[in-house]
Amino acid sequence: MKFKSSKEPLSIFAYSSLTDIVMLLLIFFLLTSQFVIQTGVKVKLPGSKTNEKSEPARMIVTLTACGAVYAGAEEVSIDLLPSKLTEMKAQINQDNLIIRADKTVAIEMVIKVIDAAKISGIEKFTIETEKEQL
Repeated sequence: MKFKSSKEPLSIFAYSSLTDIVMLLLIFFLLTSQFVIQTGVKVKLPGSKTNEKSEPARMIVTLTACGAVYAGAEEVSIDLLPSKLTEMKAQINQDNLIIRADKTVAIEMVIKVIDAAKISGIEKFTIETEKEQL
């Protein structure tokens, strides 16, 4: 049996294998994007027109509309929050606290969380907001 060998470049390129690879990458990124760290507490964040993206932080305090306070995913009382934040700061080794407060929460509760953060030695904090739709 005689085979033909040619040194001509291929004039037809098969795109089917390329589309398979792109599809697999798309599925991979869609699945792995679901593993972003967020607490399981649902809150309606206040809107802001000048909302900026911040670096991901793992020290999150969430204030719900019913008055519950969560440090990470664990519910704590406002009196025990400074010790919990000190503990979290030692474990995570971060100095940025994200405050996720429902838009119906009184400003007094947010101030109490800021005071607890300052007692714990955290000087940098961010109040999380959602981008307002124009």
